[in-house]
Amino acid sequence: MNCPFCQAHDTKVLDSRLLSEGREVRRRRKCESCQKRFTTYETVEVSMPAVLKRDGRSEAYNRGKLRGGLEIACKKLDVKPEQIDRIVENVEKAVMDVSDKEIPSQTIGNIVMMYLRHLHPVAYVRFAAVYFREFKDVDQFLDRLRVEEAQFKIKPQKDSPLEYQA
Repeated sequence: MNCPFCQAHDTKVLDSRLLSEGREVRRRRKCESCQKRFTTYETVEVSMPAVLKRDGRSEAYNRGKLRGGLEIACKKLDVKPEQIDRIVENVEKAVMDVSDKEIPSQTIGNIVMMYLRHLHPVAYVRFAAVYFREFKDVDQFLDRLRVEEAQFKIKPQKDSPLEYQA
């Protein structure tokens, strides 16, 4: 590791710690030339499959888009950032299990909805409302949610938005 201050090649590791449940290593280093200290972080780089959009385009997977969508769905709800992080990690694991090269965006959306369904019913409905977009009224929206639940075999929870009768 080169020193960020003097660019010397000889740096010494003073301390190493595991972070993020063992998925990241924090190293405290010292430059042997200028004696300055700095911290580095090591993480595993995983190649995510490309995302196949509804219009046929393919784009690189973007963790920030996934996290941003979850944050919007969970805004002003009793959902902790750690819970959102856990969902992002679980969705990424599921995506890698489904495909190595390409995955439809609808599949990712359905996986996210499955996790949100069990996290918070309001976040689930918010995400679904944006994700489906093409519904014309509430009944059509609820019908679409029922179809998605049947497809992914999601069991309705108590106080589910799908339990409400209009």
